[in-house]
Amino acid sequence: MFPAAFDYRAPTSLDEALSILAQHGDAAKVLAGGQSLIPLLKLRFSRPEMLVDIARIDGLGKVGRDDGHVTVGALVRHVDIEASKELAASAPLMREAAHWIADPLVRNRGTLVGSICHADPAGDWGSVMLAMHADVIARSRSGERVIHAADFFKGPFETALKPDEVVTEVRIPVGKGPGGGAYLKLERKVGDFATVAVAIHLHLDGGGKVETAGIGLTAVGPTNVKATEAERALHGKEPTDQVIAEAARIAAETAQPKDDVRGSAAYKKDMVRVFVQRGLKTAVARAKEGRR
Repeated sequence: MFPAAFDYRAPTSLDEALSILAQHGDAAKVLAGGQSLIPLLKLRFSRPEMLVDIARIDGLGKVGRDDGHVTVGALVRHVDIEASKELAASAPLMREAAHWIADPLVRNRGTLVGSICHADPAGDWGSVMLAMHADVIARSRSGERVIHAADFFKGPFETALKPDEVVTEVRIPVGKGPGGGAYLKLERKVGDFATVAVAIHLHLDGGGKVETAGIGLTAVGPTNVKATEAERALHGKEPTDQVIAEAARIAAETAQPKDDVRGSAAYKKDMVRVFVQRGLKTAVARAKEGRR
């Protein structure tokens, strides 16, 4: 099937892109890597009147470090994250997660920002952003808006973005204490969507207790799920086997999976429990090794 007809613009500056979006509103779609949007166009699930290709805008394809944050621009591809020395040092969970994204063809073109704006509840990056307490930076002609990842995902394929906004980058805080993370994914075959996946990220204080914890769940709800109560169950406590097991149990109760061809809801809930428990133990071990 071919896409429905649309107008195409390829602005060379952010101001030009924002002007086009302000003019066309809901009738426009932003194109970055295209690995989420193009299939929707071909199937005519999405029928925009205007496609705004931001690939020619300078400055959006960088990974950087600024004021206690790692920044990932809107045109940074999955493969760029895998290869980033900055992320290897500051946020290795992101490099680990990037390896699980689809297949090499998609990783060579697709972008992190495009993925989270697509807001597929089975998408991997949404859970990683939730676990890492990321901020999404949106720009419009009115200025810049900072949206916490926990407030960004509103429903299946729905975000808090306004029609005239474009995400320019995500910002991930870098903790001062020893930290660690893990991304665990159950899939039927290599490159498949997750049956269940879990992102874990935490930091320990000087006494070995959990200072901050983040848990994101993939494919077990109408959006990527932030397991807030499980995070609270870890805060300020020594990560013993008992504490970790209780946090994993709470995370599983937070999940809202459905029966489908990938498994029953009960099976998926138990896999959340197993993966959170396993991921927390891995994250704690990595934190104690001095990793992030």
